[in-house]
Formats: sequence, structure tokens, C-alpha cells
Amino acid sequence: QVQLVESGGGLVQAGGSLRLSCAASGRTFDRYAMGWFRQAPGQEREFVAVISAGGYTTEYTDSVKGRFTIARDNTRNTVTLQMNKLKSEDTAVYYCAARDSIFVSIQETSFEIWGQGTQVTVSS
Repeated sequence: QVQLVESGGGLVQAGGSLRLSCAASGRTFDRYAMGWFRQAPGQEREFVAVISAGGYTTEYTDSVKGRFTIARDNTRNTVTLQMNKLKSEDTAVYYCAARDSIFVSIQETSFEIWGQGTQVTVSS
């Protein structure tokens, strides 16, 4: 069973950058597709990005395409979300999630394991 711990959130000005990291425990990390989701105050949690178990396939929600990049290092059991050109609407709690499949999915219900979340606040 994989356990997830996110880090890297914080306060940043609009136009700035942040890099979120998710550290996974367990020896089967490379069997899991990994995703990032976010939840803004008063809103539903939404998909942000996902990467396949081998790292060959990625998908992004339209609002972050060209600004965010998801990557993984299976030798270090980590997945990262590089966020550039941040906007105030990116403010949310960001969650790392693991899906027990090598294939990507953008459906929240497809992910079985979740981290505790990390706050990202973008000031305008």
C-alpha cells in the first residue's frame, strides 16, 4: 500500500511559480498512475494533472495546460507538479493521489489513495 505526503505549497504572487512534491512510501510506486487534484474554498475537488505509472503519458485540465507540468521519478518514489504563471484562480488545496493502475484517468473516483493536501495561495 502506498502512502502519500505532499509538500511545497505556500503563498506566491500572481505570475510566480511553485513546485509541489509528493513523496510516496511503499515498494510498488511504479505500478501506480499518479494525479494531482485541487479544491478551492466552497468548490468541488477537481482534476489538475495525471501521469501514467511509467511516466510516458500525461493529461492536464485545460486551465493549466502550458503552465503546469507533472513529472515523476520512480527511483525516488516522487511525483511533482511544477506550476508556472500562477493565477489567483489557482488558489486551492492541492492533493496528490495514486491510482492502482498503470493507466491514467481524470476521474477522482479512480484514485484510491490520497495525501493530506497542501495549500497554495496566489495573491493578485
